[in-house]
Amino acid sequence: MSVATTPEEPVEPTVAMPPLAPGHTIPPGTRLQDYRIDRVLGEGGFGIVYLATDVVLERQVAVKEYLPSSMAARAGQSLTVLVKSPAHAETFAIGLRSFVNEAKLLARFDHPSLLKVHQFWEQNGTAYMAMPYYQGPTLKVALAKLGRLQTESEVRAWLMPLLDALEVLHKEHCYHRDIAPDNILITEHGPLLLDFGAARRVIGDLTHALTAMLKPGFAPIEQYGDMPGVTQGPWTDIFALASVLYAAISGRRTMASVERLLHDQLPPLATIASDRCGNAFLAAIDRALAIHPKDRPQSIAEFRALLTADDTQALDLTELKALGVPSGDETVLMTDFDPTEAAGATLPMPQAPAKPAPLQSPPAPPPVMA
Repeated sequence: MSVATTPEEPVEPTVAMPPLAPGHTIPPGTRLQDYRIDRVLGEGGFGIVYLATDVVLERQVAVKEYLPSSMAARAGQSLTVLVKSPAHAETFAIGLRSFVNEAKLLARFDHPSLLKVHQFWEQNGTAYMAMPYYQGPTLKVALAKLGRLQTESEVRAWLMPLLDALEVLHKEHCYHRDIAPDNILITEHGPLLLDFGAARRVIGDLTHALTAMLKPGFAPIEQYGDMPGVTQGPWTDIFALASVLYAAISGRRTMASVERLLHDQLPPLATIASDRCGNAFLAAIDRALAIHPKDRPQSIAEFRALLTADDTQALDLTELKALGVPSGDETVLMTDFDPTEAAGATLPMPQAPAKPAPLQSPPAPPPVMA
């Protein structure tokens, strides 16, 4: 759910579609409920996101409009959205219900790394949702601008909040199923998980357009179609998140899971990044990238435990210098110190060595009687 991006980041359409005709977006100044449309923030094959002003609360928001361009368009200069053909009517309606259900779902959760929905409604033959206006680059853009590979501590900074957010989702048996670098926003308050894309997936399922809903290199094998004995679950999001971690740490995208199914040639992170990150951290990611779901961590709690199993962390030269620790030219492995482990214990104080007892004089002999 692309809500806000940096000006330098182009908005990538979900599917390769020709641009809609001029005037297909809502004109600035138009009023929808309590929101005044200001300008377009971005658009894809399944919707348009606008910057708007909440005229009641006097704050900026992002308003997303459901408009799958392959099957619907605006009627002339009006705001009404119509399907292009009766053959698309049922698919459009199912996608619309999915869009509204996604808004209802997001409105239930309150986590700083999950998108918040202020309001959702149906109008003009389509549906809308109003959300906070988040600003910042996507992880995809942030990694490209960094100009180097991220350190383990940098990766952990955005990883841990996302694990917490996914755990909240999974407890309600909800799954994101579209985690990728361009769906993670890096804000000044932390990472934000974007674009559940429920309507897109439903339309992709109905039209069998897998390219409209899957990102090769991030989608696990179970998302490519029905497989006997294989279902989607927490392990589906765990695979996608591990693929994002692989890209951030190695600088390269993983192979598509369908390619790995035939001949798995993906170099393990434990082999290509062992000089920069902790062994347990890399091993956990490699395990989460297993082709078969049963071989991956089955829950976020299990994945988190594997990621944090080792109390050592590889620190690069930049981090060592920041800590004021002298180092050579190679990466140094240092043990993390957790002061909380000893905070509740009473540590014995060092004792001075005991002084030897002074020697006593032998008792005086008894007096001799004359």
